[in-house]
Amino acid sequence: MACCTLFLASCSSDVSGRAVPAAGENGSSTSSSAPTTTIQAAPSGQEGEDIGGDIDFDVEIGQCVELGGTQYDATIDNADCGSERSNYKVIAKTPTQAECPSDIDQSYYETFADIEQGALCLDIDWVIGGCMDLGSEDPNRIDCSLPQSDSYYITDIIEGTIDVEDCADPATGGFRKSERNFTVCFEEL
Repeated sequence: MACCTLFLASCSSDVSGRAVPAAGENGSSTSSSAPTTTIQAAPSGQEGEDIGGDIDFDVEIGQCVELGGTQYDATIDNADCGSERSNYKVIAKTPTQAECPSDIDQSYYETFADIEQGALCLDIDWVIGGCMDLGSEDPNRIDCSLPQSDSYYITDIIEGTIDVEDCADPATGGFRKSERNFTVCFEEL
């Protein structure tokens, strides 16, 4: 009979999480009145894969989170996609944030002794027929009839193109995701 004993040793370093905004591409836009429509979930097919990494937060690709705090003192919690609390959707998991797709909106990663242990690659939790305000540190889901400083009504998510001209009325612009080849069409509020 074989027996195995596992001993864990650790230094005084803590595991810490960080949130880092990613650069994105935006289309042009113009102002208009607040639309009303039924909210629909975003189409699938925008998720990547789990290629490794280890973080102390239990979430799967396709699930949503509420990300807050600061870059060096991030807070993260599970949230139902499309809910008032949800601001990001997990689209991939990687060993480091540098391995996330280049067109993500945000990443959350954890370090131990200043070495990245794993990363969540995040997109804003866009909901067709819903509105988001991007005018603060983190995106916030808002009531479409109460627009704020940098608010967008999501009219469609079109896969297979990054041409904002493919967005149908009432869209006034789009957020292009060139690496993953889709466009989030919006009407600026």
